[in-house]
Parts: sequence; C-alpha cells; structure tokens
Amino acid sequence: MTITTKAPFRADIVGSFLRPDRIKQARLQKENGEITAEQLRAIEDTEIIRLVEKQKAIGLQAVTDGEFRRAWWHFDFLGGLVGAEFYESESGLQFNGVTTRAHGVKVTGKIDFDSHPFIEDYKFLHSIAGNHTAKFTIPSPNMLLYRGKIETDIYTNKTDLANDLISAYQKAVQAFYDAGCRYLQLDDTSWASFFSESGLEKIKEQGDEPRELAELYARVINESIANKPEDMKITMHICRGNFQSTFTSSGGYENVSDIIFGSLNVDGLFLEFDDERSGGFEPLRHVNRSDLKIVLGLITSKFGELENPENIKARMKEASQYVSLDQLCLSPQCGFASTEEGNKLTEEQQWDKVKHVINIANDVWK
Repeated sequence: MTITTKAPFRADIVGSFLRPDRIKQARLQKENGEITAEQLRAIEDTEIIRLVEKQKAIGLQAVTDGEFRRAWWHFDFLGGLVGAEFYESESGLQFNGVTTRAHGVKVTGKIDFDSHPFIEDYKFLHSIAGNHTAKFTIPSPNMLLYRGKIETDIYTNKTDLANDLISAYQKAVQAFYDAGCRYLQLDDTSWASFFSESGLEKIKEQGDEPRELAELYARVINESIANKPEDMKITMHICRGNFQSTFTSSGGYENVSDIIFGSLNVDGLFLEFDDERSGGFEPLRHVNRSDLKIVLGLITSKFGELENPENIKARMKEASQYVSLDQLCLSPQCGFASTEEGNKLTEEQQWDKVKHVINIANDVWK
C-alpha cells in the first residue's frame, strides 16, 4: 500500500472498540464499592495496552484507546467542561426502537476548559503508542449546543453559548497538543439533523432556521480549531447515531453539503456511506480543497458480516468521480462501541472488520 504519513490514513478507524468483559466487570465493581477508582484505572490501563498492541499487530497506523474509560462517546467529555455537568435525565435517547440509559449533560454555568481528565487519558495513550500515531476522539463543540440542557441564566441564546464553546475548545485543542496529540478527531451527530425533512422540521419547531443553524455549527467548528498548530491534524466524524447496532437519523448530505464539504476547515471528514440511509456520493462535488481527506465509511461497524470487497472497491471508484482517489481513505462507518454497551457483534468480528478495511485499502492503493 502507498503509505500516507499524515492523518487520516488510507486505512483508518473512527475510534471506539467493544469493551472487554474485564472492564465491564470492573466498572460494576467500582459502582458497588468493591474496588477503588485507582484499581479500576489500573484495569483499564492493562486492557488499553492490550488493545493498542492488537491495533499495531493488524497493521493500523493510528491507534486509539478504544474509548475504554468512557461510558458515552460524548457525555463524559462534555460533562467535564467547566460549567457543564453529567446528570441523570428523565428519559433516554431514542434509537430506532431502542432507548439508551437516561443520562444527559446540562449547562449550569459559564462554559470553559480547565484541567480536564481526558488530557491524562491521552497522555497514557501517547505513552504506549510507540512509533504509531496516537489518535484521540472527543465530541464536537456542537454537541453541547445540540444536546445540552440549559440550566443557567448566563445563556439566553445559542450564539452566546457558541462563543464560549469556541473559547473552551481552543483551550482544549492547545491542551491536547501540549500533551503530545497530533491527531484529534471531533465526533458530531448534530449535522444529521439537517439530512432529512423530518429533521429540518424539528429544527424549525425548536425555533431555529436550518440554514442559519448550520452556518453557526460551521463557525463553531472553524473558530474552535483556528489556532491549531500546523503539525496537528484535526478531523471530524459525522454520524447518524450508533447504539447497540441501531441509528437515529437517515438521509444524505445534500441539504448542507456545500457547508460541510465547502466551508469546514478540518483536515479530514469521516463519513458514513455504509447503506442506503447515507445517500449517494453526489454531495462530494462540493469538496473544493485538494488537501481535504475524505474518509469513506463503507464498512459497517453495526453487524459482523463482511462486505464483498469488490463491491467496496466499486463504490470507491464511484466516489472518485467527485473526489480524487488520492484524497480518499477507507474506514468503518462508525466506532464499534459509541457507548459502553457496544454494537451487536463479537470481538472477533470487530477485528475482522478492521482487517477488511486494511486489506481493501492495500488493494486499492498498491
């Protein structure tokens, strides 16, 4: 395979992996007071080391900690911001017939970033990455705009909250960089609200104008990463929901494709293209930068069956009609465990999926 030395890589991953039984057991033991937080962290350390070695062994260039220390892909980080809190909500999130646990994040004060525990989590990953690139994932700042319950008089409109989020994330980006991070990914489900007519109607019902909201989301992303150092790569994963192999949203990128592909200043976009819910590749015509990497999520992380590699190659060829093959990469469409419950496939199937990505990429970029 032609080696790409800068992230994102030809064969890449979104980030999360199925939690080992040992971690699940240890978290229950911690909740029951049977082990300490320090003992739980030691168990997580051991399992993360094992995970990283596995990622290296199968041929990935970027390695993650699998989000093993988190219960949620977004709430854990957002709840650690100054002015935000993780809380027990009245009901869970609805996922195509399945409901999550009743958790959420609320804004109780002025949003800021200071001494976040995820910095130490990154430092541990960095310490064991060796010659591989340590990739770390955090939720997009838009997720607090999208999911945050406002319980303070400080913010009477989205713009004021957005401005403080930008400041907080600028500090976060610098903090991760200072800790050694050169590959940071922002995960974001808020964009999926624009992909369907029902989503657009819901935005309007909440008092927002869809185009103005999309432009606000783009500004938040761009200004949050505006000061990133030159040698740091920041990508974004746009998701339609991922909980126990289900989803929350459907629809293609067309409604906001000019904004996503034409105005976001990220270094790469991880995009879901694994089934008909994602629409076609035509929105990629708005890509107007030769340095923007488009990571095609053509391999589903929701189920264990392996896709026909020739079908995947054919779809990549189709995408290359809109974006040069040199700008394309391949990955699973999402992580394998956006929450600690994980998707409905085995660890063996999970690793077969990752190997599938690598093998296909090796064939495409010989």
